[in-house]
Amino acid sequence: MTRFLFRDDAYLKTTPAQVTEITEDGGVVLDQTIFYATSGGQPGDSRTITYADGRVAEVVTAEHPAGDKTAIVHRLAEGADVPSVGDTVTLNLDWDKRYALMRMHTALHLLSVVLPYPVTGGSIGTDKGRLDFDMETPPEDLAAVEAALNGLVEADHPVSTEWITDEEMLAQADLIKTMKVKPPMGQGRVRLVRIGDVDLQPCGGTHVARTGEIGKLTLGKIEKKGKQNRRVSLLFA
Repeated sequence: MTRFLFRDDAYLKTTPAQVTEITEDGGVVLDQTIFYATSGGQPGDSRTITYADGRVAEVVTAEHPAGDKTAIVHRLAEGADVPSVGDTVTLNLDWDKRYALMRMHTALHLLSVVLPYPVTGGSIGTDKGRLDFDMETPPEDLAAVEAALNGLVEADHPVSTEWITDEEMLAQADLIKTMKVKPPMGQGRVRLVRIGDVDLQPCGGTHVARTGEIGKLTLGKIEKKGKQNRRVSLLFA
């Protein structure tokens, strides 16, 4: 099991850690990490691991082992030196990439507020994101949607996290906006992300502390992806 430091503080840029396992294909598992693992439409973090003797290995991404959401494997660049179990290392995050993903992930939560339809998919990028909605027809007044979205940003709502039990999650299924991706249950508790008094939903991703950090947003294309499926793109202005 890896301690996910980003769940408590998404603004950590560096941390010491200890190697607990090297996988058969050379992945590095640590006792704790600031690297988010690819999941929920958000890419895994990257940058470097620094060893005690000063050697530096590039981390190209982080991911969960198949079927195990309690651990994170750090994938090293091809040819990088692999540490040994028990080694103490230092993690350094690609902060510009992470912060952009935090801003966009939070922005997509706001998009699900101004377009209150079931979400069928999504993707988060550093300059563009999108949500797929179970929405038969697109909204007629896109300017009003964009204005409402930026109004939530400018309101500078606080963003916080809290936890509920699996049983409480089952009893509050209306909090789940995604149709195809269910909240990670089976570990006894589920993490919720609250944005002021405008949104509350289960999410394991990284977010900014206040919506004002997102910056101005622009709606991109709205594409038809099925009989009732509409893909709505979102960009930083």
